[in-house]
Amino acid sequence: MTWALWRKILSLVSSKAAVPSDLPRLRAETQSELAASLALLPDREKGWITLAEARRLFSHMDEQGKSGLGEFAAQPDHRSSFQIMPIEGRIYFTRERT
Repeated sequence: MTWALWRKILSLVSSKAAVPSDLPRLRAETQSELAASLALLPDREKGWITLAEARRLFSHMDEQGKSGLGEFAAQPDHRSSFQIMPIEGRIYFTRERT
């Protein structure tokens, strides 16, 4: 099976279909900018950044990056959950106001 065919199959069965294409892309030049973008999301709404942006902000090392991402998401000023979607190359944040 060729790589192009495999990518096409993955695109058809990936979770992209379950995520609306109109979700906002969050600004993420810095952690402060990402926090400000998250603060603008309505309660329980989603936004996304690229995996490359997350690596730059939180770490290139998988475990350190996930840990830093988790700590960031848990902070009271921008409390959110996140979902890493490697096939899409994105991380989705869901704003959780409590």
